[in-house]
Amino acid sequence: QVQLVESGGGSVQTGGSLNLSCAASGNFYDSYCMGWFRQAPGGKEREGVARIYIGTGSTEYTDSVKGRFTISQDSAKRRLYLQMNSLKAEDTAMYYCAAVKTSRNYCNTFGRDPGRYNYWGQGTQVTVSS
Repeated sequence: QVQLVESGGGSVQTGGSLNLSCAASGNFYDSYCMGWFRQAPGGKEREGVARIYIGTGSTEYTDSVKGRFTISQDSAKRRLYLQMNSLKAEDTAMYYCAAVKTSRNYCNTFGRDPGRYNYWGQGTQVTVSS
């Protein structure tokens, strides 16, 4: 079992920055794919924002956040981060951290599909206003 707890959300103005953090506990090893997902208000589907394979550090981002968001890990602290810069109103959403024990290739192929993950945090709200 893996437990995930997100923090760092809040309200910022357009162009601002936030750094989300996800603390992982339990039976957590290098062979995990971890991702940040978001769900905007209004019944929109959960979207994969970025993912990282813990063992290698390989990353992938959705097009809308490339160059603005950075996913990173601190294995010693068992923490996952999402540095978000140049925030836009359309980034407003509940942000979730998720994990799944899997191979590097599976993470590379399916790492931004929320249906592939079995461990989830409770979410942290990000609101961007002009």
